[in-house]
Amino acid sequence: MNKMIVLEQNFSSFQTHKSSAFELGGMEFLSKEMVLYTTAKAQVTYDLKKLKMEVDSTNKKLIIKEIPEAEIKIYPDVKIHFMDDYAVNRFSKADLNNIMESAKKNMTNSINQTKLKEEGRQQLISNLQDIFVLAKSLNYTIEDETKTLPSVL
Repeated sequence: MNKMIVLEQNFSSFQTHKSSAFELGGMEFLSKEMVLYTTAKAQVTYDLKKLKMEVDSTNKKLIIKEIPEAEIKIYPDVKIHFMDDYAVNRFSKADLNNIMESAKKNMTNSINQTKLKEEGRQQLISNLQDIFVLAKSLNYTIEDETKTLPSVL
């Protein structure tokens, strides 16, 4: 594994779930409620094995042929912060599992992955600039055949 984690962000939110055993005349009876605390760690990584570069030592060039796509991994976690149910209208184990899975999906969907990719891309460029300092100190020029990196490299 040659993965470079270029960005890691943490997210959190509270989510509420409420349901009732039945409704009569617009009023809910035997309601049950749960407040969930949901967190997620999001990572933007690049697989450096897929970074294709060529070294032309005769002409002192470092040629970037291919830059891999960013990979986004999201690791959600859910904890029950508060639960209020009645003996005759308890949350079943299946209910709890479904509610928690739904909370994880909601958290994952709430994360702006496009923004994460862009921020990760900017960090990758910064990291590559740091790496290419050595090449520049040896009077190598950096050529970007992908045409995706800023010309400041």
